[in-house]
Amino acid sequence: MDRKEFLNTGIIFGAAAISKGCTPLVKDELPVPVPDYLAEIPISCSHEHWGSLTPIGFVDAGFVADLKPGALPDRRTTMADLLIDPYMAGSLAGNGLKLRQNLEPGEEFRELSEILQDLRVKGTYQALRLGILFAYNYDLQSFDQEQFINASRMIGEQYGNLFSWYRKLMSKAGLTNLIRPVQPEFYFADFKTGPALEELSFTSTLLRIDPFLDFWKTSHPRRDFLAEKLGIDPVDGPTWRSFLEKMFSHAADRDCLGIKQLQAYTRSLDFEEVKESGVRFRGDLSGQEVKRFQDWLMHILCELANHRKWPHQIHVGTHNHPHSNPLPLQKLASRYPNQKIIMLHCWPYLDEAGFLAQAHPNVYIDTCWQPILNPDFLRKSMDTWLGYIPLSKWTMSNDSTSVEMATGASMISRRVLGEALSKKQKQSGISDAELREIAAQLLNNNAVGIYGIGSYYPL
Repeated sequence: MDRKEFLNTGIIFGAAAISKGCTPLVKDELPVPVPDYLAEIPISCSHEHWGSLTPIGFVDAGFVADLKPGALPDRRTTMADLLIDPYMAGSLAGNGLKLRQNLEPGEEFRELSEILQDLRVKGTYQALRLGILFAYNYDLQSFDQEQFINASRMIGEQYGNLFSWYRKLMSKAGLTNLIRPVQPEFYFADFKTGPALEELSFTSTLLRIDPFLDFWKTSHPRRDFLAEKLGIDPVDGPTWRSFLEKMFSHAADRDCLGIKQLQAYTRSLDFEEVKESGVRFRGDLSGQEVKRFQDWLMHILCELANHRKWPHQIHVGTHNHPHSNPLPLQKLASRYPNQKIIMLHCWPYLDEAGFLAQAHPNVYIDTCWQPILNPDFLRKSMDTWLGYIPLSKWTMSNDSTSVEMATGASMISRRVLGEALSKKQKQSGISDAELREIAAQLLNNNAVGIYGIGSYYPL
């Protein structure tokens, strides 16, 4: 089944689809057809975490895929590995799942099937469900053990040739311009192995800067590793500047496109300008001293990104409320005008994010993760932003941990965008040609302009 057929089967959304799985819907239950152009326009995957799965591995510094280019599974990948990903794991554990390791596919099915029924309208589940259905022709909501086992076998086969599988499913699903944020150590790994060359032939990266904000601790093996590699131990203002300048140059030499942070998980986004003389750079710091160090360091990082005209992805909302409110980012936007700030996710701060995007020429929005958290979050965003912010100021990537999840999330995004554009056309009278142009901007062309990779979809 191709993308257009898949989008118009009635599987995506609607009570009938949820209750009946893949059962064909009766004529009066069919959704409004998705226009051809919404199936044809590629979606730029400008913020993804593919490879964040147990078979590929996790260590203290993060997922192995974020530390090593070309990271491959160290065992056969199963259906359970896709389902118990970092996003679904919390919901499954919270619902009582204690999955044992090294189970046979039939045992995996029996342990997962009952608990999955309680999650079957959850956005994360639906994104995975749609991606698995599109990729392997198996519907999780059929709760069929034989088909589950067969699909799990196919997953193992495809993940045995991982990057070839990524490219194959990306082509089928209409996904392009893959960008992944990676850890600083990634840029010191071997880029010349066969798997690394294969992955990097279609994957671009962003440097995660969040680890640096933790480097004030007296003992920090990750800081010491990077200090040795760069030949600079950051102990004061001048050495920190030199350390970061050399880190940025080293990453740029390995085709890094920009930077990314997720500080909003743990602190506010209010990065005040701090005098260097008032900063302690290492030791037993108090909470206020840690904040001053982080504030000072963030301005140095933004200064370097501003100089290189690098985009800067910033996690906004979803956690740590109200400290993940994006309004304090006005300071960084005004102070560093050549740095493109891309606010990721933004829910529930849709109004605040919209205000920043329409008020500052260097501030953008990416709806990534919204279709996975809850498709209705994306619907609210469409209602809020389509009539408010310039169409050039937002993108629609997926923020998925697997190519299958990205596939399902992209199908949700296409249909929600179709619904929103149809509604906007009735309200404003814009033409079909204009709808196609808007869809191309949001799904692909804006990301091409922001990150400087890929091709513009012809209008």
